Amino acid sequence: MPMAGKGMLLTSMNIDAAHEAEFNRWYDREHLEERVAIEGFLEARRYVAHDGNPKYLSLYSTETFEVLDSPAYRTALANQTAWSKANIAHFQNMIRAVARITVSRGTGRGAALGIIRLRPPAGGEDKLRAGLAEHLDPANLDGIISMHLIENDPPLSRPITDDPSAPNPGAGDWFVLIDATEIGALPAAMLRFGGNIALKPLTISSGVYRLMWDLAKSDIGG
Repeated sequence: MPMAGKGMLLTSMNIDAAHEAEFNRWYDREHLEERVAIEGFLEARRYVAHDGNPKYLSLYSTETFEVLDSPAYRTALANQTAWSKANIAHFQNMIRAVARITVSRGTGRGAALGIIRLRPPAGGEDKLRAGLAEHLDPANLDGIISMHLIENDPPLSRPITDDPSAPNPGAGDWFVLIDATEIGALPAAMLRFGGNIALKPLTISSGVYRLMWDLAKSDIGG
């Protein structure tokens, strides 16, 4: 599969302008490397919105889905650095998806990312997955490198900033990810989903993001 591993952690959030410079400094100088260093994590990518909300998005790939509920990862969550705690306190509108990569087609990763968030109907997951898979082929789309489907695990997909007892209707959502060479290549690919009558009622949101940078395990000698 073009996307490394079988598991994915997706996080997305807004940050107040007063804290944005420090937030980016933390992400770039500590947080991404700290997460990629965890046993079973393979790589991480940071994005900023071209047309999307929340503004910032990160993708973390793991060898297996189980890594995202492993002792190593749970220990990291329970022992955040002081710098992490200070920045996490400023997160706004956070999305946290702990997901399985169930479809991944194409080759490589792109400089731009299209993302579509879907809410599968209860009992209709298999039918939806099969329907989406038909559209997740980049072969006839110029500028589209690879296309993917990730499916949230509801018990694990909860923003770390949330009250654990609060309802979380998006915990079981799915995300279509579209890797493109440039932002201009994304509209045609996204129309496969946004223009689909069957998918429109299930679509929660969509956005277009620009890659800021990425980090692989091999980059840190792990």
